[in-house]
Amino acid sequence: MFANGGLGLATTPPMGWNSWNSFSCDVTEEDIRTAADQLVETGLRDAGYEYLVVDDCWMAETLDDDGRLRPHPETFPSGIEPLAEYIHDRGLKFGIYSSAGTRTCQDYPASLGREGLHAQQFADWGVDYLKYDNCGDHRGKDAIARYSAMGKALAEVDRDIVYSICEWGENEPWLWGRNVGGHLWRSTFDIVAKWSANRFEFGLGIVDIIDRMAERTIESSHGPGGWNDPDMLQVGNGPDSGQSELEDVAIERGLTEAEERTHFSFWCLFGAPLMAGNDLAEMDDRTRELLTNEDAIAIDQDPLGIQGTRDGVLDETEIWSKRLAGDECAVILFNRSESTTDIETTVETVDMPVDAETYTAWDIWNDEVFETDGRIHATVEPHDVAFMRLSPE
Repeated sequence: MFANGGLGLATTPPMGWNSWNSFSCDVTEEDIRTAADQLVETGLRDAGYEYLVVDDCWMAETLDDDGRLRPHPETFPSGIEPLAEYIHDRGLKFGIYSSAGTRTCQDYPASLGREGLHAQQFADWGVDYLKYDNCGDHRGKDAIARYSAMGKALAEVDRDIVYSICEWGENEPWLWGRNVGGHLWRSTFDIVAKWSANRFEFGLGIVDIIDRMAERTIESSHGPGGWNDPDMLQVGNGPDSGQSELEDVAIERGLTEAEERTHFSFWCLFGAPLMAGNDLAEMDDRTRELLTNEDAIAIDQDPLGIQGTRDGVLDETEIWSKRLAGDECAVILFNRSESTTDIETTVETVDMPVDAETYTAWDIWNDEVFETDGRIHATVEPHDVAFMRLSPE
């Protein structure tokens, strides 16, 4: 394992904000500065969203004469180092994007074959997080070779940089991500702001990714220092967001309140990296309250670092759970159907480590506390969840 995998980075799933879903390839330096200010003003930074990541299209169309990356002269005129300083001055950490190929996904210069040079640039600029994509010509090299080259380069610079392997889950990165220095690795293809995507269009909807996470038995690869990543959050996005307008997917409506609640609940139960991607300057109170819910975030950030799994299916309802520190357990009762449904289970079904006579249950979204003898029940609206934290008495 490379040295950067053992520096105590990403001991809980990284949290932050990424520019892609809001601004796509139209991102500018001013957008990033505004996002930094908004992370502070909206309370997201204090809720744990500490990484501000500028995605694709920040770079100039050509490398310099020595093969170094250059910021785009029109959209990032001040340069990357001053931008990183601006972000750091607001108590945030700065992330940047490149790709493990000759070009990025939007056909800008990338880092294959120049890993050491570019990793040193990132360190000199004050980068704290690298999202490393999978586009461009791979020059015959497989994924492990390409991602290990950057992992080794990051380990050799004098700066701690969280390494996000954006390989789309194509070559089972959960099996080798830690070995190449990664701290998180994409376990699915790209998410779009949609409940479910047509199989002929780009991307995966929320419920599509939930299904992929259920189908893949990858939870043993997940934990402190290395996280399965079901992609960024689409909470607060819709047909008018940058990614929705760019990608070949028909976003006819925004996610409903229930669907966004389900989206965020599952990402917390998965113990997923929480990378918001909404336009922070236009964020409404409902979106802010969802993204900053302390009880839900505490489940995502639980120190055991266990990924939640599906425990049972009955028709269009599902039971999911996740063991937590302190002999506690988080539970999701999920209603996939189009009608309101009663869902019931017991502690014997879920990942509750302690057999007790009574349990205390916290209903996270209703902010209610009640006692139970082990029966877990809720009436759940369509596409919605009941999300609870259980503690033995």
